[in-house]
Amino acid sequence: MATARFPGKSADVAAANWSAPALGRPLCVNGTPWILYLLEECVDNIWEYCSVVIGLISMFCFLLSTLPQVYEAYRNGKVEEAMSFGFLFFLFSGDLTSFAGCYLTSQLPIQVVTVVFYIFTDLILISQFLYYKIKNSRTNVNLLQTGYCDCTAHFFGTWTLSFLSYSTFCSQSPATSKSMEITGYICGYLASVFYLCSRFPQLYKNFQRQSTEGTSYLLFALAMMGNGTYGLSVIVVLPALRGSKQTFIIKHLAWLIGSLGVLILDFLVTAQFIIYKKNIPAKGSALLSIPEVEPLLCEEEELSVL
Repeated sequence: MATARFPGKSADVAAANWSAPALGRPLCVNGTPWILYLLEECVDNIWEYCSVVIGLISMFCFLLSTLPQVYEAYRNGKVEEAMSFGFLFFLFSGDLTSFAGCYLTSQLPIQVVTVVFYIFTDLILISQFLYYKIKNSRTNVNLLQTGYCDCTAHFFGTWTLSFLSYSTFCSQSPATSKSMEITGYICGYLASVFYLCSRFPQLYKNFQRQSTEGTSYLLFALAMMGNGTYGLSVIVVLPALRGSKQTFIIKHLAWLIGSLGVLILDFLVTAQFIIYKKNIPAKGSALLSIPEVEPLLCEEEELSVL
């Protein structure tokens, strides 16, 4: 299974390249060794090779996307004013659903580790959001801290345990591989919906504030690169397909729609960064003019005393 944040290749492409095991004969004939070792995919033509490389670039962009925002939140200290909690919630929900899909469909270890990294960075962003919201609150700090910590731990703990319990139940039940695959695709659709929904709260938050201050643009720029390269990795592999191209597109339609939709919404976020950036110099000049007035006032007061 592939998601909008972790591109993968359909088994229809790789299965055609595998040969039946025989004495003294490798399973993968004319495949690229490093791809076979790292991803366990048999790639024997330039189209599939380009698709894998572009897909890895996409994965790398997504891996780095949240780190600039973590630094920006630490530097600015007002992340609760800049970021929408709805954005963080839907982003976390999408990654958690992706993890459930990877677990249910027995994906490669590199995919599972990558999604776990996504969830880890999401939790860092959410923890920063709650920490600075509590820290910057002027009243009832202790009450807010206790309430936020308890509610957050209970909510995310319950959500994670429910997913893992469902996954364990499905893996232990006598379900066929087909039903497991369907469950994985359902998780893919849900993840795409969560990723799409994540942008709307942030767009509204920026519009409401008329500012993007406190938000790192690299978060959305790297996400745009990741979604764009993901769609390209799916399109590039089409000439190498030995099966039905229509079936291949249908299987990837959910994640293509999710990637394209998020890409379009991120262009809107980019427009907000460009438009609202004009407000920053005005604020900066206003702040710079204040120290120039204060000395004059102090001198007038001294003269009046004398």
